[in-house]
Amino acid sequence: METTSKKLEQRQLTTRSQLDVAIVLLMLGAIALVIWLSFTHRASWLAHWPDYSHMVSNLPQPSAWLRWVLGDISEVAFYKHEFASIGLLAGAYLAYRANRTGKAWQGFPICYGSGLWPWLVTSSLLGLLLSNLLWGWTVTATAWQPTFAAFVSLPAAMVLMFGGGWKVAINGAVMGALLVTPACLLIVNYVCNPFGLPVVIGNVSGMAVASVIAFLICRYQPGLVKPQASAEPSEPPRASLPAKTPDYGVVWTLRRILADFSEAPFFGNEWASLGLIAGALLAYSLSPMSPAYGSGLLPQLIGAQALTSALGVVIWRRQWILRGWYPTYVPLVSVVPAALLTYGDSWQVIVSSALLGALIAPPLACAIAKRVPADMHPFIANVLSMAISTVLIIPFIGLLMPL
Repeated sequence: METTSKKLEQRQLTTRSQLDVAIVLLMLGAIALVIWLSFTHRASWLAHWPDYSHMVSNLPQPSAWLRWVLGDISEVAFYKHEFASIGLLAGAYLAYRANRTGKAWQGFPICYGSGLWPWLVTSSLLGLLLSNLLWGWTVTATAWQPTFAAFVSLPAAMVLMFGGGWKVAINGAVMGALLVTPACLLIVNYVCNPFGLPVVIGNVSGMAVASVIAFLICRYQPGLVKPQASAEPSEPPRASLPAKTPDYGVVWTLRRILADFSEAPFFGNEWASLGLIAGALLAYSLSPMSPAYGSGLLPQLIGAQALTSALGVVIWRRQWILRGWYPTYVPLVSVVPAALLTYGDSWQVIVSSALLGALIAPPLACAIAKRVPADMHPFIANVLSMAISTVLIIPFIGLLMPL
């Protein structure tokens, strides 16, 4: 009887392993296909998918609203497209399953190895949906609004701080919709727009201010995030793999650059990033004016983001070795995209924003993090660094531009 049970268990493990390999091969094939289509068959696909202007001009029709909400999931990377969002979530799910089963190809453990990805993504998606239900009316064909903010801020941070469970997930989502999104709306519409500042400054400033308020509420009302018995994971923890010290060589550097693309939603994994980029490239192959707010700058944007991450990882390699993690992703989702959307895709803009962002933003975030109270998530330091770095660097790049 015991032998039969062992054989059955071994057969199930073999089946799961084969399924995992099939999923990986399928995803790699899909990524290769997307890249091939992006650079060889773009022209014949142009008319097959509506562009960004079509989406916003048709709001609040259900199809346009659905595209807007799905696009919010990838907006933190400035891609704003449903395909990029679906790719991000698909890659993240693959990374989570690989992490749970201890696969060697899982990449950097998703959500920092916490095992909280299901609760984190649930809270983030709930916060995103509530934000759009409450504040979607502010979006028009000519007025972009930061309805995405809750997806990449407080809900996820609360799950990472206080653990899983419906109490934390729901309260995080509600506070994200009631605090983060309106704070971003106020700063974007009453500070950034009137003074001609990049809206990313308002987005990240709103995330920081609202998150501080939310964590203060949790400090004085701990019942909002008190752990529950039901918060225990529904599946047993995976057997931990032997800890391996990274060599911080070329392969690690390339993997780290890729993982930085999905750091902002707290995933930090290569598979999630591959899904995000592949989905964005697919959107670009269908219609170049569909992702990245219809700017047509997606390839240049991805290249500039990769450059600033590469510079950051190389320049601050010693900090990665000493600390185990360093916020080199910060300029990737702030300074560099803001510079390209403000001044265009000239090599001066790309190189200067990538270099200055890599030099200034990560150490600034690290310095601020030292002053963040222990009962608040340190992502607050990262978003503050995004705001300050963008305020400092974008005007300076403007001075470097030829008249």
